[in-house]
Amino acid sequence: MAATGNTNVVKIPAGILPKDACVVLVKTEWNDRIINELEAGAKKILAEQEIENLTTIIVPGAVEIAFAIRAYWEAKKYWDDRPHAFIALGCVIKGDTPHFDYVCKAVTDGVVLLNNELPVPTVFGVLTVFSEEQAWERLGGKHGHKGEEAAITAIKMIALQRSFKK
Repeated sequence: MAATGNTNVVKIPAGILPKDACVVLVKTEWNDRIINELEAGAKKILAEQEIENLTTIIVPGAVEIAFAIRAYWEAKKYWDDRPHAFIALGCVIKGDTPHFDYVCKAVTDGVVLLNNELPVPTVFGVLTVFSEEQAWERLGGKHGHKGEEAAITAIKMIALQRSFKK
């Protein structure tokens, strides 16, 4: 069994915690009950850390996440409230065809590419599971809450990037 993940946000050095950060959540329409729970978990952690500058973008499916993130960055990169991190939220559940494999690869490759090309982190909060039951196990069940973990990762990455400038 896998560990429950990255759940410790308190080890960020004083003065670096990104309360003024802008975080953009990009979520899919597919599997909306699951996605809404991922989003709620991410928002809970961001609120606990007093990060209030949030934007949510809704895209049709997981493959469109990377495009939306790139387009939003290009539109906002020179603004004062430009994003400091993106969180990609989706849930791809395996069906009876190889479509699952193509979608999972596309969304994973898209997030990796964005992390290599954008000057801000893109956090992978996309569940790739074999069943809806497995998705719920990752939303407060035995595998932790992946929406919360995605927000914690975003906070840590923003703090890490800011620490390089000090």
